[in-house]
Amino acid sequence: MQIIKTFRILVFFLLPISLFSQSSYVPMGMKYDDLLNRLEIKSGDSALNFSTVKPYNRRLTTKEVEYIDSLDDAGVIKLSKIDKYDIQRFLMSNSEWAKPRPEFVSKKPVFKSFYKNPANLFELNTKDFFLVGNPVVQYQQMYERGNNQNLFYNSRGVSIRGMISRKIAFDFYVTDNQERDPLYVQRLYLQNGVGDVRYPAVPGVRFYKNFKAAGGVDYFDNRGSVSFNASKYIDLQLGYDRNFIGDGYRSLFMSDYSPNALFFKINTRIWKFNYENLFMELVPDYLRGGPDRVLSRKYFRMNHLSINATKWLNVGVFDAVVFGRENHFDFQYLIPVLFLRPAESDIGSGDNAALGLNVKANIKKKVQVYGQLFLDEFVLKQLVKSTGFWANKYGYQLGVKYPDVFGINNLDAQVETNRVRPFTYSHNDNVGDYTHFNQPFAHPLGANFQEYVGILKYRPLKKLYLNARAIYYYQGLDSAAINFGSNITSSYTTRTKDFGYNVGDGNKVKSMNINLLASYEVKENLFLDANLQHRTYNRAVGGNLPTTVFSFGFRWNMARRNFDF
Repeated sequence: MQIIKTFRILVFFLLPISLFSQSSYVPMGMKYDDLLNRLEIKSGDSALNFSTVKPYNRRLTTKEVEYIDSLDDAGVIKLSKIDKYDIQRFLMSNSEWAKPRPEFVSKKPVFKSFYKNPANLFELNTKDFFLVGNPVVQYQQMYERGNNQNLFYNSRGVSIRGMISRKIAFDFYVTDNQERDPLYVQRLYLQNGVGDVRYPAVPGVRFYKNFKAAGGVDYFDNRGSVSFNASKYIDLQLGYDRNFIGDGYRSLFMSDYSPNALFFKINTRIWKFNYENLFMELVPDYLRGGPDRVLSRKYFRMNHLSINATKWLNVGVFDAVVFGRENHFDFQYLIPVLFLRPAESDIGSGDNAALGLNVKANIKKKVQVYGQLFLDEFVLKQLVKSTGFWANKYGYQLGVKYPDVFGINNLDAQVETNRVRPFTYSHNDNVGDYTHFNQPFAHPLGANFQEYVGILKYRPLKKLYLNARAIYYYQGLDSAAINFGSNITSSYTTRTKDFGYNVGDGNKVKSMNINLLASYEVKENLFLDANLQHRTYNRAVGGNLPTTVFSFGFRWNMARRNFDF
């Protein structure tokens, strides 16, 4: 692809003759996310404060987890028995970087060659070559009230990661998937669906085919990357996957909701600074049907500087631009230390530039407060006057994480609110909007909404995971063919006025999504799941579309597939 050719020049200058130890990355959405959140808060001054940037580097994260484990052993901090158990399992899953422990060697390997390490089906660890291979499988059977369709999710594939001489790391993941989702999800991709069809795409999926009866889809999910060090402090990664910037359940900067994308990442970690430069190639729109053709491209360019201002306070600055060129990547955006908003102005472009600020504070090693401010565009004069000017496009996030609520071990709470004004993330064409493959690149709701999230997680037993999540939001949808600014794939030039836009204007919908999940870990990374979901979707015009779904199933070395919007 053209973006790969462009980065050949950049890699040539950044790559020295000798390389340093390199690592792959911890997949997002796995069981260790909760552990790392708890350790970050409980340790207070851990280098895990850089966890705003995801996914995590295995080598660096393993080093920090071992350090926090030693603090508990020395009595400096106090971890629960389940925390200690999870640390052991985390280190076992990252044995290439952890100090050897007896638990890393299985007492009963299968056929002498498999499950030598209880965490991995196959593991090879020699002086110059490390390789891990695991199956990835998930099946969910779903029953929706009032829907006689056979609803299910069926996924199977393989995950491989490794290192060559500790200089080059690689990872590969591929699954073959078939699914038929609840009706409210089907409305996103069925051509003749009812309700609010804003983003005609299967959530998190690129190309897909119809599968058997109506509502069924078939697709591949393939991911992979190659990583190496340009110096002791600079990591380089070329991959095809997802990235996430933020500390909350949602992100207003960049989330893992949209599909995988080609990217090149430069991460500089030195002293109290973590500086990430990200270059991505995206697809502005996707229309199904017709002859095979090469899809058009657009690009996303981001800088994120994270600073540990104190032992307990982390501050980050976000700087990004979405743009497209007919024949080439814009080379001015290649410079890693250049602020993108001035660069966008210098070249006289109409690209979609954005700025952001994120803050995270760990208070007395007990509570974490975090937030984001996303600025797409604003006019200060109109903002002060509160005129509802259409170009005052911004959003904010506020949240709190509280582990061991009221002194109850392993009962964790999180509350969060997200508010995004109309027309935020949108542009005057689909090349500049904040989307990828018809799907929002940040928050799944797009814009013109207020959202509240509440989460409770409890581990009464080492292998039992209980999760309760409630998401309430209201949003103003387009009404009578009038653009009220919620659909970020619609050009803001189609608006009917310049002033008087407020969050929730339009065909106002109020939605409550309650999800109760119980998971039991039968063997390492093999879970049995039972889930109950109730969702209301009440529109001012169009009535209510309630959903009640019960599902059960199992997953092996996979994160659970959820539809939490």
